[in-house]
Amino acid sequence: MNEFAFIHMCIKQTAEGMQEGLTHFSGPSRTAVIYAIKPEDPIYIYDPQNLLAGHEPKFKELYIDSDAWREKTAIGYDKKKFSNLIPEKNLELAGLISYGGRSSTVVYQMWFTEHHPDMCSIGPTERWIEQAVWRFSHDVANEEALYTGISGGFLKEYATHAVRDYLVDEMNVLIGWDTRMRVYPILEAVLKISRTPEEGSWPKGKLIFVEECSLSKLQFIAKFPEAERPVLEDVKHIRKLLQTVENSERKLVADEKTIIGIIKGDSPDFSITANFEGSYGFLALNDDNVCSFSDGCFQSTTRKAKLVQVEEILLDSDMETEDVSILFKTISDIVHNAVRLQHGCAIVVDLNTPPVSISSQCLEHPLDLKNPDEFELAKSLSRVDGALHIGADLKLHGFACLLDGHYIPYEHRARGARFNSALRFTAEHEKVIAIVVSSDSPVSVMMDGIVLDTKWHLKPSIFCNTPQLLKKWVVASDSAYY
Repeated sequence: MNEFAFIHMCIKQTAEGMQEGLTHFSGPSRTAVIYAIKPEDPIYIYDPQNLLAGHEPKFKELYIDSDAWREKTAIGYDKKKFSNLIPEKNLELAGLISYGGRSSTVVYQMWFTEHHPDMCSIGPTERWIEQAVWRFSHDVANEEALYTGISGGFLKEYATHAVRDYLVDEMNVLIGWDTRMRVYPILEAVLKISRTPEEGSWPKGKLIFVEECSLSKLQFIAKFPEAERPVLEDVKHIRKLLQTVENSERKLVADEKTIIGIIKGDSPDFSITANFEGSYGFLALNDDNVCSFSDGCFQSTTRKAKLVQVEEILLDSDMETEDVSILFKTISDIVHNAVRLQHGCAIVVDLNTPPVSISSQCLEHPLDLKNPDEFELAKSLSRVDGALHIGADLKLHGFACLLDGHYIPYEHRARGARFNSALRFTAEHEKVIAIVVSSDSPVSVMMDGIVLDTKWHLKPSIFCNTPQLLKKWVVASDSAYY
């Protein structure tokens, strides 16, 4: 195998492993890399799924029109010193997360992946990409004779490690390198508790982990004797104790080994918090969410529908900017409330004047959604079978709406009556948006009989199935668009 083929194999397996892992962590994700192996080498790109399409001008400016990226390489080429890696930070490109590095075995590399709009934090993903940088440098140093091919499998299963690495990095910044707090036992306990029901109910309540030196600063409502503190490994016991803080401002306090007691009010200056909310929960560093967890694994999602398509349609409408903002917030709050309470609902956003006529439970006077009390009522009415009918006038014109229409080719029988009825209805009415929330949380936005989807679809690149010269890729991409 020649050197180019070996590099291609290393990159391909690393990229595929990271892509599969990030897809489980954040939803459908692509990966790409820009790199040069030796100081005199031209710069290459590997982008098999068009992740970097649209950023050609920036890459041309950074890597083709300028040699500044090459001049910064202060590390000499030496395959025996792969570990002396100098990091290269996120390039801050729209829609992307990137991280790179320079080492003696790979003089420059910059890896990229999707920046999903519903991520709690990009920190764990950056640590994930950082690990890819290290793995690639290590694999190139080993050469073909010693290449194990484990990097892809390692990165595929990196979710918990990525969360841990991010937390440790932040801990070192916030409280110094001398902390004795171990993170892996905390993460293991959180996942085990999250999937342990008690009398048929999933856990709810807050469990905070603090350093031992912070315990004296806390005002405990109740504290367990040191010899009788429940250990985190006794998951069933901890799950029972969580019932004491459920639906309250109280919190269980623990170090990485045992439950110390129960507090109420403010947390210490530094803490890791597991906020259990039933079948899912959130892991936070101080007050900032790092990730969510469900089904025994960590995920990057905020578990809130972003409704990007709805916002774009409203901004393109004839509505006043202030009314767009109010209407979008109103719709988002109703959707997020339905997701949180895990009940299905449908919303018809009617931009027609006057609104279209829909068979529904009529109201003598439409509810003014700018009125807090009437808005709270509207959220409750979303639980009734049928759809809410919301107009561009920021009023609820009806609930329990029956949405009908004729058969259309884009129906999806697996999605049920609520989904397909809304799809048919939008096919027969102009300037109408339908939003459907399923009881298991997926949110669909429809207009003109089509489900609007901003997610990418997996299509191989016609330019970059193997590493290509970046200069050649930029020219080929430009030719494809013009």
